[in-house]
Amino acid sequence: MLGPLLLAGLGLAAPAPATALAALGAVAALSLMIYAPPRLEAATPSPPTRDRLGVDLEVVEMLSDPVLIVEGGARDEQTSRRILLANAAAREALRMSRPDGLLSTVIRAPDVLDAVDEALYARTPQEAIWELRGPPERLWRARATPLAREGGETGLRLAMLWLRDETEIRRVERTRADFLANASHELRTPLASLTGFIETLRGHARDDVEARDRFLAIMHGQADRMRRLIDDLMSLSRIELGEHIPPSGEADLAVLTADVLDGLGPLAREKAVRFEFVAPPPGAAVAVADRDQVLQVIQNLAENAVKFAPEGGLVTLEVRAGLGLTEASTPAAGLENAFSLVLPEATPGRTYASVAVRDHGPGLARSHLPRLTERFYRVEGQKTAKPGTGLGLAIVKHIVNRHRGGLRVESTVGDGAQFTAYFPMVEPPLATSAVLGGKAGAVEANAQA
Repeated sequence: MLGPLLLAGLGLAAPAPATALAALGAVAALSLMIYAPPRLEAATPSPPTRDRLGVDLEVVEMLSDPVLIVEGGARDEQTSRRILLANAAAREALRMSRPDGLLSTVIRAPDVLDAVDEALYARTPQEAIWELRGPPERLWRARATPLAREGGETGLRLAMLWLRDETEIRRVERTRADFLANASHELRTPLASLTGFIETLRGHARDDVEARDRFLAIMHGQADRMRRLIDDLMSLSRIELGEHIPPSGEADLAVLTADVLDGLGPLAREKAVRFEFVAPPPGAAVAVADRDQVLQVIQNLAENAVKFAPEGGLVTLEVRAGLGLTEASTPAAGLENAFSLVLPEATPGRTYASVAVRDHGPGLARSHLPRLTERFYRVEGQKTAKPGTGLGLAIVKHIVNRHRGGLRVESTVGDGAQFTAYFPMVEPPLATSAVLGGKAGAVEANAQA
């Protein structure tokens, strides 16, 4: 009788003849419906649609420039500037692990965030310059524009953030200005020297054969210096223009180093310098590289080592492969001072191949190490028979930057210096694990032979 009474009390008709157990079951189910708290569905953001955002999503996805659609909540909320959409170019350029989230987690430039706020809350388009200090250095022009939608959700604040890469434009401007300033400064001395000797030869030294021959030899040396200086400046300008574009070719560092040693044979024989070359088998140290530029890196480092090596001295070159980031950036020469001139991108799982060049010359004090890649920087008191242009290590730095590699110097005063350049290896490596594990061979080339 309890079931019918409860149903009557609830204002419900008694069920058709049924057992008391069935009635109690009905009451229990009804009680759960009445007194159980409502189940809240998980709050999931609705996916972006053309009607919701007011833009054609397919067109935005195909754009070559990074584009983001940003939604603004209350201005002081933690969830303001939430990304609703990022096209493929934006996901790649900003290295976004997810297509949504807060804008401030992927762009930490206050000027850009302020421009987005102006577009969201003041409804006015704004521009800002976003400069990334690399390596490699990048410069973006960011334009934030409020989105005007037809219909859709009322009160929704939306803005489009469009990024335009102006790295190359700015680099061209900077390169032109630097070239003019550096060329005018460095060419002034040899030009003044040439002018003075020409005036002397046209004057009282006209009939002095001995003085004429001596002056002509000096003039030839100054003209050769100007030629090398112009060649290095032009080379540096070309490298800087394409520094933000990573290479896509492949190069075997062991093979390139052997080629460099063949070319430096005459210079080494002049000073009776010996080469000691240690490298893994061919195919084990293949890097993602521009072959000609990596060849120039090894050439510059090896030529410097020969210049600063003592008469009859030894220059050691070693190629290594399969290095992790920590192993590649750890000093290995056992010298007193070490400094990283270029740091590579910290890419998980990336392996590196390295070229280390060691001389046993006068060495460098620690105070000089950070400035070695500056243009025209020269260490006082260090002179060679054939002075350089002061641009060799600057060229090395920019090439290594382009390859997303690293450059380290180690030195002890009186015991020489070692420069190590390392480059990302081809992934997956062309060389098999058996080859990588093979015993490195050693080749000693005597320049006197």
